[in-house]
Amino acid sequence: MKVTVLVRPKVGILDPQGEAVEGSLRRLGFPVVGARVGRVVDLELDTADPVEAREQVQRMCAELLANPLIESVEIEIPDAGGSQA
Repeated sequence: MKVTVLVRPKVGILDPQGEAVEGSLRRLGFPVVGARVGRVVDLELDTADPVEAREQVQRMCAELLANPLIESVEIEIPDAGGSQA
């Protein structure tokens, strides 16, 4: 099963990369009022059960993929009909 994890800085956490992207886009003439930079992790899991997949990915995020103090996480499981944090 394919799963996508979106990891972004939480609101209120400094995002120097986002600020740099925003400034560069403005200098190029784009009307940007904000930018946040995160990362995407695409996983291929050895399960067909969306509930089991979500549980596994939540553990992965807690143990390795994200810092819960400063980052928010969205888990997208296409077969489960939506995304949740």
